Amino acid sequence: MSSLTRPFPIVLVAPSGAGKTTLARALVERNADVVFSVSATTRPRRADERQGSDYFFVSEPEFDRMTRDGELLEWASVHERRYGTIRQSVRESLDAGKIVVLDIDFQGARQVRAAFPDAVLVYVLPPSAEELVRRLLGRGSEDDGERKRRLMTARIELAAVGEFDYLVVNDEFESALGTIEAIVRAERNRYSRADGIEDRLARLRNGLDALIQRSE
Repeated sequence: MSSLTRPFPIVLVAPSGAGKTTLARALVERNADVVFSVSATTRPRRADERQGSDYFFVSEPEFDRMTRDGELLEWASVHERRYGTIRQSVRESLDAGKIVVLDIDFQGARQVRAAFPDAVLVYVLPPSAEELVRRLLGRGSEDDGERKRRLMTARIELAAVGEFDYLVVNDEFESALGTIEAIVRAERNRYSRADGIEDRLARLRNGLDALIQRSE
């Protein structure tokens, strides 16, 4: 990342099964200056998940304490479980010059935008409703009732898509990932993120003036 550029949070939101977590992980793996924000959650750990890597799995009382003590940048109830972003972790990563990827829901995205107005919000869409159902079935981690709740939530969330900066359709994985990487590259070079740009432009103007005067 250019030394002129301030790091920023990038938020990925999508219906369950649309692939946002896989995209977020791949973005981190392929970009050294991008880190993943590990959320806290009260939901049970799946067999293939690791504590502290996929999520911080906490009890309901512990989540209550974290909320009460202001440790969470954002939190929301999703599918009858609670999820939250640890404030200190995000701030430490930004202070270290890293872009922070948050894999959260649309309620959390609103809270992150309120705390970080320069955050980039990306909504990941499935190619079709049928494909979303197929992917949920393929995970095999939800029963019929849970899948129905997730589909109903996806239907409701579509009303908030207009609040996002970018839309990415996850039809073909490499194409979707490449689009998100292009978004990151563009946002790195946004004028409003450039620290010390006026001083740099002033030095360039002075240098040009000196060259012009010598050529007269």
